[in-house]
Amino acid sequence: MRSPILTFCVAAAVVAGGCSRDGAPTGDTTATPDTGAAASAAEYDSLSYAQPDQVRIKDLALELAVDFDSKQISGSATYQLDWTNPEATQLVLDTRDLAIEKVVGERSDDKWVDLKFDLADADERLGSKLTIEAPQQPERIRVTYETSPEASGLQWLTPAMTEGGEQPFMFSQSQQIHARSWVPLQDTPRVRFTYTAHVTSPKDAMVLMSADNDPKAERDGDYSFKMPQAIPSYLLAIAAGDLVFKPINERSGVWAEPAMVDKAAAEFADTGKMIDATEAMYGPYRWERYDMLVLPPSFPYGGMENPRLSFITPTVIVGDGSLVSLIAHELAHSWSGNLVTFSSPKDQWLNEGITTYVENRIVESLYGKERADMEFVIARNELSETIGEMEPHAQSLAIRPDVQVKAGDTLTAVAYDKGAWFMQFLEQRFGREVFDEYLRGYFDHFAFQSIPTTTFVEYTQANLLDKNPGKVTEAELDEWVYGTGIPASAPKTESPRMDAVDTARKAWIDAGTLPEASVTEAWTTQEWVHFLEGMPETLDTEQLAALDEAYEFTGTPNGEIAMRWYPLAVRSGYTHANDAIAAFLKKIGRRKLIMPTYDALVKTPEGLALAEKTFAEARPGYHPITTGSVEAVIAEAKGEDAAPVRD
Repeated sequence: MRSPILTFCVAAAVVAGGCSRDGAPTGDTTATPDTGAAASAAEYDSLSYAQPDQVRIKDLALELAVDFDSKQISGSATYQLDWTNPEATQLVLDTRDLAIEKVVGERSDDKWVDLKFDLADADERLGSKLTIEAPQQPERIRVTYETSPEASGLQWLTPAMTEGGEQPFMFSQSQQIHARSWVPLQDTPRVRFTYTAHVTSPKDAMVLMSADNDPKAERDGDYSFKMPQAIPSYLLAIAAGDLVFKPINERSGVWAEPAMVDKAAAEFADTGKMIDATEAMYGPYRWERYDMLVLPPSFPYGGMENPRLSFITPTVIVGDGSLVSLIAHELAHSWSGNLVTFSSPKDQWLNEGITTYVENRIVESLYGKERADMEFVIARNELSETIGEMEPHAQSLAIRPDVQVKAGDTLTAVAYDKGAWFMQFLEQRFGREVFDEYLRGYFDHFAFQSIPTTTFVEYTQANLLDKNPGKVTEAELDEWVYGTGIPASAPKTESPRMDAVDTARKAWIDAGTLPEASVTEAWTTQEWVHFLEGMPETLDTEQLAALDEAYEFTGTPNGEIAMRWYPLAVRSGYTHANDAIAAFLKKIGRRKLIMPTYDALVKTPEGLALAEKTFAEARPGYHPITTGSVEAVIAEAKGEDAAPVRD
């Protein structure tokens, strides 16, 4: 998933996946699910009721029907099980707002019999524990169920909320723990499973999943899928709507609504080159195809790394390719996160920090070190300014077992940017050649496994520090992983182009002299973001008007610029931007882009009134995750208790 800074897509403002070096070749489809060898050492996952030390799901077979009228998915989930404890008598699953109709188990004579089950009262944070009595330890158990219209992991859009405006749309968002709202599962990254699915829908809806989507599939309302590589539950994904496909190369392409597909394919034209570059550095892409699904603007994140089918926000399609590092990020997850996965959200940095580092290496490979450095500077400046305001435990990469967190609490700039900074620290100390060999070996060694930070540290000690003595001490390693703040050993990244932006901004603030048009015409999104982020907390309305006249920030189609300009306008009382602010908040559901403006609005009575009015109009098009975040900000400003924001 994409991070909270310019080139990343999770909303920090509200927060909010090695075998031997001769691993599976590109295109291999016989990857073995995790047997639990690595995961057995993982810390207990406090965000799941599952008991994988007793029994594990090895394979999932779904039979689902998508009903847009009722806003529900109904059907069954059949689990092939590995009973790891011969004394176990129960299968415990995670659910949230699911109606469980029936549970059956397969006997040794191939007959299916009813099994007793208990669906516990709902916990606001975790959902309802489903306990299935299975004293005979059947190899397969089937649960028949239906989802709630308010399922936290599903978003149902009316035709008016889509690009085309003619057909409804549905998509899932399973990370962190929302998969349990549309499939009863062991909803923890400690468990990996393969899956198949048969899905029916209205005939005019194309259905896609995080599986083997056929670019040539006919739209007929009857679809079958297979995912032969083992994945954790948060990577289970589904979408349905008016979708068409456009190839980029032989193993990558774009799914989108017809009005968007050409623009998206043009914007993401370098995706094939990104795959090639990453393979050259870190080994084969093991998921066969890498396609992207461009979702409607209500998607709450920038991107989601669902295997074979990354979900992408349309807000990065700005016409100049300046925000395609998001694609690099989601692609990088195919190695860091999807291939080697954290065993608990407390180890979020293993997914996001390493991925952000790999993303930056992809950007450097395709677009040059200058651009990669600019993006590092933006991310690190924001982290350096905010990390001291966080709770001490939240400043550490790995959150210790005794600290209770909500799932979304770990999706912060620490996981993404401090994690990437740590990777760059290791690269600089050991040299790029040595570090790349180590990281490639790490991906090979733990391929298709879920591990905790402790396993990462042990592997790094044995395969990097011990093999290259005198480069990094154990104390330095421990400080990066478990310490607070930014270590003194953190590498410094210089960017002459960002320095030039600083000079231009200072000249304007000090003397009112705007940079020459010949200079700003060549600025990239990264430079404009840096220009705005360095502004004082407030400006005179005359100053804002001068900036607006020169650069037309109000009404900008670039969400990265809008998310910096509009809060500055609100804090400074620049009401000229209010209509554009309302339009922006109603059009976009991506939390990263809109929450800073909501946060600024609720600070004054006039702004709070505008926030409430705008939210009331925007709410039908927001994802439940976004709705909960906005509700919480408004309620806090009014001194009211908000409904808990579901992880």
